[in-house]
Amino acid sequence: MSDPTIKVNELSKRYRIGAKQQCYKTFREAIVDGISAPVRNLAKLRRLTEFKSGQSLNCEKDIIWALKDVSFELNKGEVLGIIGKNGAGKTTLLKILSRITEPTSGFAEINGRISSLLEVGTGFHPELTGRENVFLNGAILGMNKNEIERKFDEIVDFSGIEKFIDTPAKRYSSGMYVRLAFAVAAHLEPEILLIDEVLAVGDFEFQKKCLGKMGDVASEGRTILFVSHNMKAVKNLCTRAILLNQGKLISNGPTAEVIDEYIGNIEKSNELFPEISFPPDSNKLFQICAIRILDNKGNLSVELDRTQPFRVAIDYDIREDTRIASVEFSIEKLDDTLIYHTADTDLTPDGIIQRKQGSYTASVKFPGYLLNAGKYKIDAFTRWGKPDYDHPDRYLVFYLNDYGTYASRVKNVVDKQGHRRGILAIPLEWDSKKLG
Repeated sequence: MSDPTIKVNELSKRYRIGAKQQCYKTFREAIVDGISAPVRNLAKLRRLTEFKSGQSLNCEKDIIWALKDVSFELNKGEVLGIIGKNGAGKTTLLKILSRITEPTSGFAEINGRISSLLEVGTGFHPELTGRENVFLNGAILGMNKNEIERKFDEIVDFSGIEKFIDTPAKRYSSGMYVRLAFAVAAHLEPEILLIDEVLAVGDFEFQKKCLGKMGDVASEGRTILFVSHNMKAVKNLCTRAILLNQGKLISNGPTAEVIDEYIGNIEKSNELFPEISFPPDSNKLFQICAIRILDNKGNLSVELDRTQPFRVAIDYDIREDTRIASVEFSIEKLDDTLIYHTADTDLTPDGIIQRKQGSYTASVKFPGYLLNAGKYKIDAFTRWGKPDYDHPDRYLVFYLNDYGTYASRVKNVVDKQGHRRGILAIPLEWDSKKLG
């Protein structure tokens, strides 16, 4: 049996809250630091020994463990999904495997050439053009010029930004960054591919294209680690999954079983958010600023009566006049089952709205008696041409209650939650007639 492609053994990473950033020093200070370095290093070693032995308990309150004793193995050709809530340690794990950051303890053995896509623009030099960045990334992966040239046209075609390939990367939108960065990472033949949640930034068509490409890469016998909040994508792509929570590995096994455990944990929690907002970003020409859910009286509410209307409101900023843009959102179950998708251009002539620079609020009213009881999420985003969009990585979660209607009466209960099965629970009139 061959050695695993990746072997992670009791990997841990800790951060100190409020740690000071490195400061610039004068020449004199540098000389003094050099002389005192041996003594200082001995002190650091002593503190580390005390910390590991539990003697420095007074420092524990200042410490956050982003990862704690995580262990797993991954064989060649496997596709591993890494799931968990924000802050669970998913990105930290990939950064350690990518050698971007070092672990506090434990180790990771990696057998193969790694290509990673962890953050928008990772590995791109802003002053270089897209073309130059492709060759730079290829060289970093150990490829020679001829190898990169053979793949170049395929990379550019996949990215869909041919017109901008000779434009400096600093002028790219986040969407253009992701398109080219993913194309480079997937086409330059790495043996191990690490993909973080960056694909959440892309539009639906490009996400589908990326998932298809990752499937092709996996079928060629290469290994993939895929971090995502999109449970449908994880289930379709990954042969196995691990669940992280507060830096600890909670579950490791078949994808469907791990996802079911994750969704079950979410269902049991009380993490409901009637309003979320996002900080202004001047680099985004068309930005989602806030998402809210309102009850039938116009009040913010996380728990709604499913028999009453409710409203979804979205605040957004436009930083340039346009007519080729839209505000959109989808209602989904917590397992990413799509229930409904809508855009503010749905009923406009030719799908066009003339928009002037400024701040706006848009809202949509949903009728009562439409959806069944349960937890739902609102995933909002904007479109502005194909390469430009804003798709926040957080979503709004709310709950629809059934207060004893026909859909939750005891004689009609057919699931564990006490609700009628299915997504819709619309009252329909029956007409019965005696025959003969």
